[in-house]
Amino acid sequence: MSRHQKSEALREKISFLPDTPGVYTYYDAAGNVIYVGKAKNLKRRVSSYFNRTHDVLRTNLLVRNIADMSYIVVPTEQDALNLENSMIKEYKPRYNVLLKDDKSYPWIAVTNELYPRVFLTRHRIKDGSRYYGPYTNVGVARTVIELIREIYPLRTCRLPITPEYLAKDSGRLCLQYHIHRCCGCCKGLVSPETYQEYIEHVKQILRGDTAELLHYLRDEMNRLAAELRFEEAQELKERYKLIENYRSRSAIVSQTIEDVDVFGFDEAEGDADVYINYMHVRRGAVVRSVTLRYKRSLDESQGELLAYAMAEISETLGVKYDEVVVESAPEVEMPDVTFTVPRRGDKIKLLDVSRRNARQRRVDDLKHMAKHNPEQRLEKTLERIKTDFHLTELPRHIECFDNSNIQGTNPVASCVVFKNARPSKRDYRHFNIKTVVGPDDFASMREVITRRYSRLMAEGEPLPQLIVVDGGKGQLSSAVEALEDIGLRGKIAVVGIAKRLEEIYFPGDSVPLYIDKGSETLRVVQHLRDEAHRFGITHHRNRRSKSAIVSELDAIKGIGEKTKTSVLQHFKSVKKLREASMESIAEVVGKAKAKLLHDALHSQDIDTQLSDNQ
Repeated sequence: MSRHQKSEALREKISFLPDTPGVYTYYDAAGNVIYVGKAKNLKRRVSSYFNRTHDVLRTNLLVRNIADMSYIVVPTEQDALNLENSMIKEYKPRYNVLLKDDKSYPWIAVTNELYPRVFLTRHRIKDGSRYYGPYTNVGVARTVIELIREIYPLRTCRLPITPEYLAKDSGRLCLQYHIHRCCGCCKGLVSPETYQEYIEHVKQILRGDTAELLHYLRDEMNRLAAELRFEEAQELKERYKLIENYRSRSAIVSQTIEDVDVFGFDEAEGDADVYINYMHVRRGAVVRSVTLRYKRSLDESQGELLAYAMAEISETLGVKYDEVVVESAPEVEMPDVTFTVPRRGDKIKLLDVSRRNARQRRVDDLKHMAKHNPEQRLEKTLERIKTDFHLTELPRHIECFDNSNIQGTNPVASCVVFKNARPSKRDYRHFNIKTVVGPDDFASMREVITRRYSRLMAEGEPLPQLIVVDGGKGQLSSAVEALEDIGLRGKIAVVGIAKRLEEIYFPGDSVPLYIDKGSETLRVVQHLRDEAHRFGITHHRNRRSKSAIVSELDAIKGIGEKTKTSVLQHFKSVKKLREASMESIAEVVGKAKAKLLHDALHSQDIDTQLSDNQ
């Protein structure tokens, strides 16, 4: 591949980047990692490297040496930071001159002692203590520590409190005890069991369950406000906001997970393509991510595809599996491998991140197909609709109908036409309901379907392969009856879409179909329904406005279209015209017609008052 081709491929890859948090990796021509960065918005951040000349020479050199890139999407910016740190340590890229070490960010430690301490630290040592973080915002970490100490009377001293120390009774109660910020651990005034209950509550908060903390803050804010201590209440309010936004636990970094491999799936019903993302987790952090795509040929199960993917990753990357986190175990025996199917905790978070990356690869492929091979994308969409709706041929021509009326007035219907899954606006049609009195949607649907397809047959025009009716079982049944009356039952497929839950109804079947929310079929059907609704509402408004004008002015003898247009353009509405004096009307249309308009409009008011009095 030439340098120009590589540059084009890189630009295209950047154009497909999502607007989500993530980590991006740049490679040189030899395939070496030269830079790893994090982003709140991947597309905006990566694009910024290539759309201008930078003030820093080193950045320009980096851009000049970028031959390829890859990325991993994550749920939050916090996760992106943690993943960036771990990948920099793993690859040591030459352009990451300021390597971010764990010491750069604080952790909250819970010590392994008889009476554990909870404190902020930038140093982690293997002494049995538990560490929570890292925290990108030291203010949040300090706020958490301070509020935990306000809730629970935990010790802050560094005394080596052991059973032997307590037996000597050499401790002395400090100020923290006297101001009720400590429970007197150095004197044994609280049992280790009771103190351990406090610590378990603290660990629960640090794991992300902040409900108790927020409840406490709300109560304190209300109490301080009731005592008119507004400044203190405002301080707590600011802390409350910090805690609401705070995430104490990363989906990427975990202190309980060492080395595991993760396989996440993304598959769509009716689509043969299955995406499998592989992530290698080292020392609790993701350091490698690869997504594979498989095309089912014999309806292979998820377990079979997982076995293929594991073999492929092992061969190409030289991976030796120990513990593998999966959605379901593969259908092959691997005696030296432990398979974990998580239901909660850090491992399910890792599995969710893997699924997210598999799903993002599917989105990228669809964007690529739409840009470079739109016909293939179209055929794939039509095939999906054909499969979901059990059609006998591809639905290249689809029509959708919607009724519009307000309390039975000015009933109209709209027909929108999609050809090759795209709107064909020149074929859209409006219908004024002629034979139905009152708000009867079922009868209106019968009339419209009959008129539309009777005319198409009479003119020899092509018929659609699929009709979509905006409505539930009632409207669908009416459409089927109309097709049967004109001899088209069985020749055109018809379905109904209910507005509330996106339920798809088929003729003769009372149980609706619920299509996958992310499927192309539902996207096309929703677009059809929305277009029909928009087109129908627009026509209904126009007709309603026109009928209102006709009822007021067109009934006045001696007033023609030109006069009516002149006064409405000048006075803007019939209401303002009625309120105008004869002299002001005469300035627009002359004295004679002004008298006609003035007398007619005010005689209508008199007639209305008389009828009301009677």
